[in-house]
Amino acid sequence: MTTNSEDDTPRYQTFIRSEARLRDDQVAALAALRRRVSADRTDKAERITDNTLIRIAVDLLLRHGHQISGNTEAEMRRSLLGVDINDH
Repeated sequence: MTTNSEDDTPRYQTFIRSEARLRDDQVAALAALRRRVSADRTDKAERITDNTLIRIAVDLLLRHGHQISGNTEAEMRRSLLGVDINDH
């Protein structure tokens, strides 16, 4: 377990707890991605979790937030990802 360098607090406890509701396909794909990323790493000192990948995804979303438009989740997804409304 990685700890915060300033004290012995585990790194994950330095983050604010939040909740997100995900679709079944997102949960399965996220877990598969985590397993692949974890297996491909050469330095395994830091634990990689689903939450790790979710934080990275939020950073990516915020970086490209200026591209989001629409009134519904499907419209916003399409404006950002180019995914058709019926794909999810």
